[in-house]
This record gives sequence, structure tokens and C-alpha cells, in this order.
Amino acid sequence: MALTPDIIIKEIKGKVYKPVYFLYGDEPYYLDLIAEKLEAQVVPEQEKGFNQFIIYGKDSDVAGVLSYARRYPFMAERQLILVKDANKLGGIEQKEQLARLEDYALNPLKSTVLILCFQAAVDERKAYIKAFNTHGAVVQSKKLYDNKLPEWVAGYCQGEGVKISPKAVQMLVDNIGNDLKRLANEIRKIMVNLRVDQGIDADVVERFVGISKEYNVFEFQKSLILRDVLKANRIVSHFAANSKDNPLAPMLIILFGFFSKLLLAHASKDKSERGLAAELGINPYFVKDYSLAMRNYPLPKVVQIIHFLRECDGRLKGLDGVSYQEGELLRELVFKIVH
Repeated sequence: MALTPDIIIKEIKGKVYKPVYFLYGDEPYYLDLIAEKLEAQVVPEQEKGFNQFIIYGKDSDVAGVLSYARRYPFMAERQLILVKDANKLGGIEQKEQLARLEDYALNPLKSTVLILCFQAAVDERKAYIKAFNTHGAVVQSKKLYDNKLPEWVAGYCQGEGVKISPKAVQMLVDNIGNDLKRLANEIRKIMVNLRVDQGIDADVVERFVGISKEYNVFEFQKSLILRDVLKANRIVSHFAANSKDNPLAPMLIILFGFFSKLLLAHASKDKSERGLAAELGINPYFVKDYSLAMRNYPLPKVVQIIHFLRECDGRLKGLDGVSYQEGELLRELVFKIVH
């Protein structure tokens, strides 16, 4: 069974290394992070010239990788063989080559740390995958669901020893989306500019990530919650004039997520702050937004809005055979939501 990236990263920090690693999945962030940590730690800097090898799948084959793996380190305790894009290795689809890979994984050289990075899905029932679990580790890196991103951002900041406000978390998620590498890079960029005792709040995000203080998705959603027609249309005009920086598709995903949760909030039996936070899976800080939205948008209206969002998404994708300007679609959507 595949281990989680967190377990392996904890082992690496404790200098516990396995002779074989099979890293796979559709989230490159953890594949790269684990590989980078092993690359940085396994072989001392002064020994890397002779005992650390980075191989690219398209430039090698299974036989070539195994020839490296079976050699002994040169005057050192270990050697590291990192295979990037291992799914592109020559022979990786051939039964006899996979049998050789399986045989090595079952009998790995203890002085070699072999890492295969597969940026693709695999069938863990395959014999060669199971073999990696015998003396090593199979690690799956899956794309996070959008509703898990705020928790990930908060956890990442906690791990880096910096506090972050709920609003700042939501601003990062809303404006960057499901790209963990970019989220981590932006957080690190912010941290470089922080004072020792300073946390990350909305003002800091606006200043260092380049998000407009007034014209961003967070403020746009807030204007809809308040049914502030003037502010909503002012933001729409800005988005329409800067459509490359404010694409409609991710905005629809965010709005659909909010109004879907609002539907659940209406149906919830426990409408206390704690009850709604648990029901919706959100930080209690944002419960007041849903409580206000429930007052401004009765249940039948919320159902209607979800229909409008689906309709807008279909038109954006050209399902009705007509091409629309994104700004035109957004203006019409806002009118339907707030009226």
C-alpha cells in the first residue's frame, strides 16, 4: 500500500533512508519535494561528484538504470540514483524489463538509494510495484481537492513557523488555485520579507503576491454576499478590462463552491457557528459570511444561483455554439445573482 508523502518526509528528516523509492501520482509538488530532500541528504556534498546520478527517463532505459543501481559507491557509504520521468524509461512497458526491475526491488543493493519518479498513475497490483514495498516505499502524490487547499496552506505555514490569518489563506487559495508548488513559492516569497515577529495577513498577501487590495476574487465574493450591486459591478468592470489576469473559469469554480456550501448551510439543523463550521468543513472565521449570505439569499434563490452558475459555465465552454466575451458573461451572471 502506498505511503503518504508526510510519512516519508518525516523519515528523511530523521535520516532514515530506504534502498528503493517508487514515487508516483498527478501532484508533482510532493514527487519533487521528496526527491529534492533525498538528493540533498543521502550523499554528502563532497561525495556527490562520484556517487550521485540524475537520470532522465527519455534518455535511458530500465537496463541502464539498473546498471547504475548495482554498482558500489566510490569510497563512500552510499550512492543515490534519481530517475526523473521514469514513466518515459525505455523498456518500462516490456514484461522482461519489468521483471528485472522487480527482481532488483526485491534484492536491492543496500549501499544504493534508487528513486523512480513516475508523473503518472500506476496500478499498485502490478508485481514490480509490490516489490518496491518489500524493502522500500511506494508513495502516492495525489492532487488535493479544492476544499482541502485552505487546510494545506495553513499547515504549510505552521510547519514553517509562521502564523497566517484565515483571510490571507483564502486569498492565496482563491487567487493561486490548486498549484501546491506555486502556493509554497508564494508563501516562501512572503516569508523572506517578513519581520521575525510578523505573521501573514491580508495586507501582506496583497503587497507581496501582487493581488489588488480592492479588485480580487475574495472582495468580489464579499460584494455578492452583501448584495452590494455597485461594488460588484465595479469589480466586474475591472475583471473585464483585465481578463487575462482574471479568467472567468476559476472564478466560477470558487462561486460554485461557495453557493454549494450555502445550500448545505440552509439545510443544516445546527446553525450555530460551531455547527456550521463542522457541517461546511470551513474555518469558523468564515461562518459569519455564510450566516449573512443565508439572510440575503433564501434557499430558493440559492438553488436558482447554482443553476445560473452551471448555465454560465456551459456558455463559457461554448456548449450553445455561441462565442461570448468573459466580461459579458460575468456581468450577466452578477445581475442574475443579486437581483
